[in-house]
Amino acid sequence: MFSTLISVTQLQALSSSATPLVLLDCRHELLNPRAGADAYAQGHLPGALFVDIDTQLSAPKDGPVFRGRHPLPSKEQFIQTMRALGISDQTQVIAYDAHGGMFAARLWWMLRWVGHAAVAVLDGGLAAWQNAGLPLTTDVPVAATGSLNLKPALTAQVDVGFLVTNLSTGALQVVDARAPDRFRGQNETIDPVGGHIPGAINRFFKDNLQADGSFKPAEQLRAEWQAILPAITSAVMQCGSGVTACHNLLALEHAGLPGAALYPGSWSEWCADPSRPVAT
Repeated sequence: MFSTLISVTQLQALSSSATPLVLLDCRHELLNPRAGADAYAQGHLPGALFVDIDTQLSAPKDGPVFRGRHPLPSKEQFIQTMRALGISDQTQVIAYDAHGGMFAARLWWMLRWVGHAAVAVLDGGLAAWQNAGLPLTTDVPVAATGSLNLKPALTAQVDVGFLVTNLSTGALQVVDARAPDRFRGQNETIDPVGGHIPGAINRFFKDNLQADGSFKPAEQLRAEWQAILPAITSAVMQCGSGVTACHNLLALEHAGLPGAALYPGSWSEWCADPSRPVAT
């Protein structure tokens, strides 16, 4: 079972085995909702199905209470989405994108959220596949109907109320995965307010990667994370909308440092209420 990362070589071997496998293309662009589907139509890994961040991995953001730009759907809704993609309890799921795993990690976290451990991100993503000289296809497979069941969560989450209550106690450490300039409140082009949650520290998700877009070795990630975050289990990961924060959680799991939680609403939810404090 693969539960964090999988290499191209390992994926090739897995595809030739008898293991039930579903391969999911998670490509996306935050400012162009059609970009992922268009890229998939132009070419994708053989056998891969497309999954949309905005519609399949998020609930509508215009609900009665604003919960951020990518609010989590209910677990029941997500289970139904995964079944429609052919995923069952025995299925090994592999997610990939063309962005260093920043979107594939969201799917990885969500499957763990509903208790499915057999999910991994293709290390290096689409580029690693192509750099190995392997082909893409425009063929769209027909998904089987899966029978995934809800099981106890393998990861943790907190909501905005928890943060408001506990932020000033010193009992938790918020880690912001956005780029350093957005963390500082500069060059904010996505959310209406610039800045960060008071007390948060910044760990840009791209700092988990090597120059080729693959993850750094586990030992290196462990050393880097322990230098900034001594108490992993009291840490809360956030970003702009609960997507790239999952990349930091994947890096921690790969480094053998489990136990941090996700704040799904992240900065987009936090800054929507003017009564909540903002730091720059």
